[in-house]
Amino acid sequence: MHSAISSAEDRMKKSLENLKDGFSSLRTGRASASLFDKIRVDYYGKKSPLTQVAKISIPEARLIVIQPWDKGLIGEIEKAIRSSELSLNPANDGKVIRINIPPLTEQRRKELAKVARNQAEQSRVAVRNIRRDGNDELKKLLKDGDLTEDEESKASGELQKLTDSYIAKINQILEEKDTEIMEE
Repeated sequence: MHSAISSAEDRMKKSLENLKDGFSSLRTGRASASLFDKIRVDYYGKKSPLTQVAKISIPEARLIVIQPWDKGLIGEIEKAIRSSELSLNPANDGKVIRINIPPLTEQRRKELAKVARNQAEQSRVAVRNIRRDGNDELKKLLKDGDLTEDEESKASGELQKLTDSYIAKINQILEEKDTEIMEE
């Protein structure tokens, strides 16, 4: 495989990972530990990921229990969750933090689905831009005499197949997220 194509594929993979990462922090009506992936807690003057200072468990579909390794952190964790964009209301009993995930309203589900569609569209645009960059690189190689017209044409076709496959993956991930958001 040509280096222009493998470079494009690496960039497309990153685009797909960014989309998955963005989707993991979109709140659905279901409890999920990945909601807290981006939350940082002040731990002895250093911002640490919540997952490194506490155990997060999901005992029920709409309940999250966070058990800090260090009980002294319970207030910091609660503060970090309240100040996040998740709009969650943690309750702390001195040992653990419980968070009930309220069911989403129809309006909120539609808003989240729209956000997910926008993120997916941004990923599709990124993949198409990567294809364009790859084609530009192939044309430059052709012009410089490093590729024949047949090789350039074949590589361009491979790049298009790669683009189509990544767009299909993006659409699949979006469909799954959309289903997850819309179910009650």
